[in-house]
Amino acid sequence: MAGSGKGQVTINGPIGPKATVEIKAFREGAVIPKKATESAAGYDLCAWLKDSYDEQTLIAPHSTMIVPTGLNVNIPNGYEIQIRPRSGLAAKFAVTVLNTPGTIDSDYCGDGEDFELKVILINHNKIPFSIKHGDRIAQMVVAKLAAHDLVEVEEFSTIDKTSRKGGLGSTGISDKGGFDGS
Repeated sequence: MAGSGKGQVTINGPIGPKATVEIKAFREGAVIPKKATESAAGYDLCAWLKDSYDEQTLIAPHSTMIVPTGLNVNIPNGYEIQIRPRSGLAAKFAVTVLNTPGTIDSDYCGDGEDFELKVILINHNKIPFSIKHGDRIAQMVVAKLAAHDLVEVEEFSTIDKTSRKGGLGSTGISDKGGFDGS
């Protein structure tokens, strides 16, 4: 575990310059995010629960909790941080990030509690879920934003894509057809 201090998460792209996301542990005992493996897409975010009783807390069944990390970030313009669930927490305990992915914009930067990186977790289970200080609770993925314009039009210029009316499951779940396999 890292103590109070600063860290840097450097993003290497396949082509072009790399961006640097600065990260600072403003609370004592906060953990600077690390990748579990060299090829991992996300950096593990850990809970900061030093102020909690016995440095742990419970998320009640079917409830949410905003979990602090003790971290501040400085994201370069043209990038965002996405907060994503950890698959093991979801598969084994039915605990996930509520607003997936949670977006941290580059203008959300500053020092201290007012700019703390926090994670909204939800417990879909029937039993309480325990979180301890330093537990890995989510992943932080740094993503480059696409340069684009949003243009209001009266009609689309051309539509070369396959039309799928309805959305929300329009391709079905079975290669036999609709949702019921018919």
